Amino acid sequence: MVFNTTHQNKEVQKSIKNLIGDSYNFIESIKMKGVGSKRMIIEEVSPNFKNMINLVSDINYGNIELRKNGILVYVNKGLQNFSWAIPFYQLYMYKTDGFSIHAQGNFVRFKNNKLLKENKKFLDKLIDLKIENDKNYEFQDAFN
Repeated sequence: MVFNTTHQNKEVQKSIKNLIGDSYNFIESIKMKGVGSKRMIIEEVSPNFKNMINLVSDINYGNIELRKNGILVYVNKGLQNFSWAIPFYQLYMYKTDGFSIHAQGNFVRFKNNKLLKENKKFLDKLIDLKIENDKNYEFQDAFN
């Protein structure tokens, strides 16, 4: 679900919290060695997200924040900020020509450049958290 987070809105914050959980506190974020990525260049978005990016030749930037039950993908468009809340169970990631995040029938693809390489440790941490979360939803083997 995408929210316009340019201005503080308690309803939006409550919806995000219900969808993907609380943000990590200061001590937890230090133990995890950070819960936010550096900014990355957005190369392409799904057709439903075209209104979230600059249509002129400006560079579009985005970053990712880890939450307890999902992630927030932040996209900046001029002076507006958009947040895409994705629970872990809906999250799919692909490393093709760049790095893309897919969920809810939409995607954001980040450009494969120096900025993406700087976020390798963060993306590895994101993949590990996704795997840990998927263990909660493993299917039981009915034949054993």
